[in-house]
Amino acid sequence: MIVVFDVSNTHIVLGLYQDKELLNHWTIATDLARTSDEFAVLLHNLFELNGKSFADVKALVMSSVVPPVMPVLQELSLKYFNLKPIVVGPGVKTGMHVRYDNPREVGADRIVNALAGYERYGGPLIIVDFGTATAFCYVSDKGDYLGGALAPGMEIATEALFHRAAKLPRIEVTEPKSVIGRNTVEAMQSGILYGFAGQVDGVVGRFKREIGQPVKVVATGMMAGLVAPHTDSIDLVDPLLTLEGLRIIYERNS
Repeated sequence: MIVVFDVSNTHIVLGLYQDKELLNHWTIATDLARTSDEFAVLLHNLFELNGKSFADVKALVMSSVVPPVMPVLQELSLKYFNLKPIVVGPGVKTGMHVRYDNPREVGADRIVNALAGYERYGGPLIIVDFGTATAFCYVSDKGDYLGGALAPGMEIATEALFHRAAKLPRIEVTEPKSVIGRNTVEAMQSGILYGFAGQVDGVVGRFKREIGQPVKVVATGMMAGLVAPHTDSIDLVDPLLTLEGLRIIYERNS
């Protein structure tokens, strides 16, 4: 089995693969204060609940946009699995050409998503990742990463309203009863959900005009299933696309 880690600013999504089959996946908070020992206890409990053992793991693959977490996870890998992890970054084989002014600026999660998206759906392809940031990525018909756009994510927008507007409460982002909210919470939920749906259609529409040929649009990330039904532009929802990309990277580097 292999364990894959997708580390974002808000959450860490872990996946456990047996060959190409995703056996289990879990989501935990990204906590900069958590030690390798604490990670080990948490991971051990998750394994045990699902009848799995550390001894069954033959590799760990990690992608992170939070540099301070990586030394802790690398220590976890060496100390408790006796394995050197594959960390997505310079020197790791992806098989994807990154046509960016400075390829090192592209977040590891964006490359991993692009790799998995192209493998699964071909190209040209637009990937919309609903994470801490909303990332729009374009992959050409040849499988090259050609760039994209970045915007604040839904959680950032919601927290900004709470912190910067004195009378607005902290809310859970869910689908409201109607677009026209009948109270403050519903009004905020409507503005966030349908505002982001409109943002997706607007950005994707501009991408398509610039690309100038038919292109498939795939959404991923924790909020993809909530937003996608309210858009006109998203064709497919694949919430665990990043985990699949990490599995593919393992295959190309093992």
